[in-house]
Amino acid sequence: MTGIPGARAVHHVAYTVPDLEEAVAFFTGLLGAELVYRTGPVQDPDGDWMERQLGVHPRAVAHIAMLRLGPVGNLELFQYEAPGQRRELPRNSDWGGHHLAIAVADVDAAAEYLRANGVEVLGEPETVADGGPIDGDRWVYFRAPWGLQLELIDLPPGLPYERRTSARLYRPDTDWS
Repeated sequence: MTGIPGARAVHHVAYTVPDLEEAVAFFTGLLGAELVYRTGPVQDPDGDWMERQLGVHPRAVAHIAMLRLGPVGNLELFQYEAPGQRRELPRNSDWGGHHLAIAVADVDAAAEYLRANGVEVLGEPETVADGGPIDGDRWVYFRAPWGLQLELIDLPPGLPYERRTSARLYRPDTDWS
């Protein structure tokens, strides 16, 4: 047997943000996410629960929001106050670098919408045309106001990698709004 016994799906991804109010407003307002719940402060003023369970400083305090992005995507946002907290975001090329990709029907229209709303879009939308496994993918990166990198992506059906495997990437067929 390989893998985690009973594993069924990825439940959520989580990011620590500098300002939870700003992040919730960005995701729910501009990107159309749904706020599912908020909680906090989460803390253990006298014990080691925060360090033991979350791997953060024992005196850390967390405020948390769970958002729904589309039909199956859950996004958990944390805002921590913690002694010794690092406050710089990793670049994609750094260890721990990351980005969140959002599937859209039209990358160009979505990028223009973001630009018109003051969001930094990195470069111009591109189509992968290298004959590789995702030939035909159209994409562009953008940044949240605090610097988190995100991607707009449209992976058309029938990508070249599909000829070699039965695995298919999830492709939503309706808008989430």
